[in-house]
Amino acid sequence: MLLQLDQVETYLDQFHILQGVSMEVKKGSITVLFGRNGAGKTTTLRSIMGLSPIRHGNIRYQGEEIGQLPTYMVARKGIGYVPENQGIFTDFTVEETLRLAMQKGSDEEKEKMAWMLDLFPDLKLYWKKQSGHLSGGQKQMLAIARAYVNSNGLLLIDEPSKGLAPIMVEKVMMHIEQMKQKTTVLLVEQNFFMASRIGEHFYIMDEGKIVHSGQMHELTDDEEAKQKYLGIA
Repeated sequence: MLLQLDQVETYLDQFHILQGVSMEVKKGSITVLFGRNGAGKTTTLRSIMGLSPIRHGNIRYQGEEIGQLPTYMVARKGIGYVPENQGIFTDFTVEETLRLAMQKGSDEEKEKMAWMLDLFPDLKLYWKKQSGHLSGGQKQMLAIARAYVNSNGLLLIDEPSKGLAPIMVEKVMMHIEQMKQKTTVLLVEQNFFMASRIGEHFYIMDEGKIVHSGQMHELTDDEEAKQKYLGIA
Protein backbone atom coordinates (compact mmCIF):
# COMPACT_ATOMS: atom_id res chain seq x y z
CA MET A 1 0.00 0.00 0.00
CA LEU A 2 1.43 3.39 -0.99
CA LEU A 3 -0.24 5.60 1.65
CA GLN A 4 -1.81 4.62 4.95
CA LEU A 5 -3.55 6.76 7.57
CA ASP A 6 -4.21 5.09 10.92
CA GLN A 7 -6.49 6.76 13.48
CA VAL A 8 -5.33 10.26 12.55
CA GLU A 9 -6.59 13.10 14.74
CA THR A 10 -6.06 16.74 13.84
CA TYR A 11 -7.09 19.89 15.66
CA LEU A 12 -7.40 23.41 14.28
CA ASP A 13 -7.07 25.63 17.33
CA GLN A 14 -9.56 24.14 19.80
CA PHE A 15 -11.63 22.40 17.12
CA HIS A 16 -11.28 18.63 16.77
CA ILE A 17 -11.46 18.29 12.97
CA LEU A 18 -10.19 14.79 12.16
CA GLN A 19 -11.46 12.23 14.66
CA GLY A 20 -9.64 8.97 14.06
CA VAL A 21 -9.34 8.90 10.26
CA SER A 22 -8.03 5.64 8.78
CA MET A 23 -7.66 5.05 5.05
CA GLU A 24 -5.39 3.51 2.43
CA VAL A 25 -4.35 4.53 -1.06
CA LYS A 26 -3.25 1.79 -3.41
CA LYS A 27 -0.33 2.44 -5.76
CA GLY A 28 -1.32 3.20 -9.35
CA SER A 29 -4.91 4.03 -8.50
CA ILE A 30 -7.25 7.01 -8.20
CA THR A 31 -8.87 7.12 -4.77
CA VAL A 32 -11.63 9.67 -4.21
CA LEU A 33 -12.45 11.27 -0.88
CA PHE A 34 -16.07 12.44 -0.78
CA GLY A 35 -18.01 14.36 1.83
CA ARG A 36 -20.15 17.41 2.43
CA ASN A 37 -18.60 20.83 3.02
CA GLY A 38 -16.84 20.94 6.38
CA ALA A 39 -16.50 17.16 6.67
CA GLY A 40 -12.70 17.33 6.98
CA LYS A 41 -11.57 16.43 3.45
CA THR A 42 -9.18 19.34 2.94
CA THR A 43 -7.83 18.93 6.47
CA THR A 44 -7.05 15.31 5.62
CA LEU A 45 -4.89 16.37 2.67
CA ARG A 46 -3.27 19.13 4.70
CA SER A 47 -2.53 16.64 7.50
CA ILE A 48 -0.80 14.30 5.05
CA MET A 49 1.33 17.23 3.84
CA GLY A 50 2.17 18.37 7.38
CA LEU A 51 0.39 21.70 6.86
CA SER A 52 -2.09 20.81 9.61
CA PRO A 53 -0.02 18.92 12.22
CA ILE A 54 -1.64 15.75 13.50
CA ARG A 55 -2.16 15.30 17.23
CA HIS A 56 -2.51 11.50 17.28
CA GLY A 57 -2.24 8.58 14.87
CA ASN A 58 0.13 7.59 12.08
CA ILE A 59 0.65 8.45 8.44
CA ARG A 60 2.88 6.13 6.41
CA TYR A 61 4.09 6.70 2.87
CA GLN A 62 5.79 3.76 1.17
CA GLY A 63 5.97 2.15 4.60
CA GLU A 64 7.77 5.12 6.20
CA GLU A 65 6.22 7.18 8.99
CA ILE A 66 5.78 10.79 7.84
CA GLY A 67 3.09 12.00 10.25
CA GLN A 68 5.41 14.25 12.24
CA LEU A 69 7.56 15.56 9.40
CA PRO A 70 7.50 19.23 8.35
CA THR A 71 5.89 20.00 5.01
CA TYR A 72 9.10 20.48 3.04
CA MET A 73 10.32 17.02 4.07
CA VAL A 74 6.97 15.42 3.14
CA ALA A 75 7.29 17.03 -0.29
CA ARG A 76 10.84 15.70 -0.63
CA LYS A 77 9.52 12.19 0.01
CA GLY A 78 7.65 12.54 -3.27
CA ILE A 79 4.15 13.76 -2.42
CA GLY A 80 2.75 16.56 -4.59
CA TYR A 81 -0.14 18.76 -3.44
CA VAL A 82 -2.62 20.77 -5.52
CA PRO A 83 -4.56 22.96 -3.07
CA GLU A 84 -8.14 24.04 -3.62
CA ASN A 85 -7.05 27.58 -4.52
CA GLN A 86 -4.37 26.21 -6.91
CA GLY A 87 -1.56 28.27 -5.30
CA ILE A 88 -0.36 29.71 -8.61
CA PHE A 89 2.02 32.71 -8.70
CA THR A 90 0.06 34.89 -11.10
CA ASP A 91 3.05 37.03 -12.18
CA PHE A 92 5.05 33.97 -13.26
CA THR A 93 4.76 32.61 -16.77
CA VAL A 94 3.84 28.99 -17.39
CA GLU A 95 7.48 28.32 -18.20
CA GLU A 96 8.75 29.97 -15.01
CA THR A 97 6.22 28.10 -12.87
CA LEU A 98 7.20 24.69 -14.22
CA ARG A 99 10.93 25.35 -14.26
CA LEU A 100 10.73 26.50 -10.64
CA ALA A 101 9.12 23.15 -9.82
CA MET A 102 12.13 21.35 -11.31
CA GLN A 103 14.25 21.47 -8.17
CA LYS A 104 17.14 19.44 -9.56
CA GLY A 105 16.76 19.89 -13.31
CA SER A 106 17.27 16.13 -13.62
CA ASP A 107 16.48 14.07 -16.70
CA GLU A 108 13.57 12.52 -14.79
CA GLU A 109 12.07 15.95 -14.07
CA LYS A 110 12.54 16.98 -17.71
CA GLU A 111 10.75 13.82 -18.83
CA LYS A 112 7.92 14.57 -16.41
CA MET A 113 7.57 18.11 -17.71
CA ALA A 114 7.58 16.90 -21.32
CA TRP A 115 4.80 14.42 -20.49
CA MET A 116 2.78 17.16 -18.76
CA LEU A 117 3.06 19.39 -21.82
CA ASP A 118 1.83 16.52 -23.99
CA LEU A 119 -1.02 15.85 -21.57
CA PHE A 120 -1.94 19.54 -21.22
CA PRO A 121 -1.26 21.10 -24.66
CA ASP A 122 -2.74 24.42 -23.47
CA LEU A 123 0.34 24.86 -21.27
CA LYS A 124 2.61 24.49 -24.27
CA LEU A 125 0.45 26.94 -26.22
CA TYR A 126 0.69 29.57 -23.45
CA TRP A 127 4.28 28.77 -22.43
CA LYS A 128 5.32 32.44 -22.23
CA LYS A 129 2.04 33.75 -20.84
CA GLN A 130 1.68 34.96 -17.25
CA SER A 131 -0.29 32.48 -15.17
CA GLY A 132 -2.68 35.16 -13.98
CA HIS A 133 -4.01 35.53 -17.53
CA LEU A 134 -4.89 31.85 -17.95
CA SER A 135 -8.46 30.59 -17.72
CA GLY A 136 -9.59 28.77 -14.59
CA GLY A 137 -9.17 25.39 -16.24
CA GLN A 138 -5.73 26.26 -17.57
CA LYS A 139 -4.65 27.39 -14.09
CA GLN A 140 -5.83 24.07 -12.73
CA MET A 141 -3.82 22.23 -15.37
CA LEU A 142 -0.76 24.28 -14.48
CA ALA A 143 -1.21 23.59 -10.76
CA ILE A 144 -1.45 19.85 -11.43
CA ALA A 145 1.54 19.87 -13.76
CA ARG A 146 3.65 21.81 -11.26
CA ALA A 147 2.83 19.35 -8.48
CA TYR A 148 3.49 16.33 -10.69
CA VAL A 149 6.90 17.55 -11.87
CA ASN A 150 7.93 17.98 -8.25
CA SER A 151 6.47 14.68 -7.00
CA ASN A 152 7.52 11.07 -7.09
CA GLY A 153 4.58 8.74 -6.79
CA LEU A 154 1.58 10.47 -5.18
CA LEU A 155 -0.54 13.51 -5.97
CA LEU A 156 -3.07 15.02 -3.57
CA ILE A 157 -5.59 17.06 -5.57
CA ASP A 158 -8.21 19.18 -3.81
CA GLU A 159 -11.44 20.10 -5.66
CA PRO A 160 -10.04 20.41 -9.20
CA SER A 161 -13.49 21.04 -10.70
CA LYS A 162 -14.41 23.93 -8.40
CA GLY A 163 -15.45 27.03 -10.33
CA LEU A 164 -14.84 25.49 -13.76
CA ALA A 165 -17.23 25.40 -16.69
CA PRO A 166 -18.71 21.91 -17.31
CA ILE A 167 -16.72 21.35 -20.50
CA MET A 168 -13.49 22.23 -18.68
CA VAL A 169 -14.41 19.98 -15.73
CA GLU A 170 -14.67 17.03 -18.11
CA LYS A 171 -11.36 17.92 -19.73
CA VAL A 172 -9.50 18.23 -16.40
CA MET A 173 -10.99 14.99 -15.07
CA MET A 174 -10.06 13.15 -18.27
CA HIS A 175 -6.47 14.30 -17.85
CA ILE A 176 -6.40 13.23 -14.18
CA GLU A 177 -7.61 9.78 -15.22
CA GLN A 178 -4.75 9.55 -17.72
CA MET A 179 -2.28 10.45 -14.97
CA LYS A 180 -2.69 7.11 -13.23
CA GLN A 181 -0.44 5.72 -15.98
CA LYS A 182 2.40 7.56 -14.26
CA THR A 183 1.39 8.29 -10.68
CA THR A 184 -1.13 7.67 -7.88
CA VAL A 185 -3.88 10.17 -7.07
CA LEU A 186 -5.83 10.93 -3.92
CA LEU A 187 -8.63 13.19 -5.10
CA VAL A 188 -11.03 15.34 -3.08
CA GLU A 189 -14.02 16.17 -5.26
CA GLN A 190 -17.63 17.32 -4.88
CA ASN A 191 -18.63 16.53 -8.46
CA PHE A 192 -19.80 12.97 -7.88
CA PHE A 193 -20.66 12.24 -11.50
CA MET A 194 -17.20 13.08 -12.80
CA ALA A 195 -15.24 11.65 -9.86
CA SER A 196 -17.15 8.38 -9.96
CA ARG A 197 -16.19 7.97 -13.62
CA ILE A 198 -12.44 8.09 -12.96
CA GLY A 199 -12.08 6.82 -9.37
CA GLU A 200 -11.51 3.18 -8.48
CA HIS A 201 -11.81 3.37 -4.71
CA PHE A 202 -13.70 5.78 -2.48
CA TYR A 203 -13.96 7.02 1.09
CA ILE A 204 -16.75 9.17 2.47
CA MET A 205 -16.12 11.55 5.36
CA ASP A 206 -18.71 12.98 7.72
CA GLU A 207 -17.93 15.19 10.72
CA GLY A 208 -14.25 14.29 10.71
CA LYS A 209 -14.68 10.52 10.41
CA ILE A 210 -14.64 7.94 7.62
CA VAL A 211 -18.20 6.61 7.49
CA HIS A 212 -18.18 4.55 4.30
CA SER A 213 -15.61 3.13 1.85
CA GLY A 214 -15.20 0.58 -0.89
CA GLN A 215 -14.98 0.10 -4.65
CA MET A 216 -16.39 2.98 -6.69
CA HIS A 217 -18.83 0.79 -8.60
CA GLU A 218 -20.39 -0.21 -5.27
CA LEU A 219 -21.11 3.42 -4.38
CA THR A 220 -22.43 4.21 -7.85
CA ASP A 221 -25.13 1.60 -7.34
CA ASP A 222 -25.83 2.46 -3.68
CA GLU A 223 -28.60 5.05 -3.81
CA GLU A 224 -29.15 4.93 -0.05
CA ALA A 225 -25.52 5.77 0.78
CA LYS A 226 -25.38 8.56 -1.80
CA GLN A 227 -28.52 10.13 -0.37
CA LYS A 228 -27.50 9.67 3.26
CA TYR A 229 -23.91 10.93 3.08
CA LEU A 230 -23.73 13.09 -0.05
CA GLY A 231 -27.29 14.37 -0.48
CA ILE A 232 -27.52 12.91 -3.99
CA ALA A 233 -31.07 11.88 -4.84
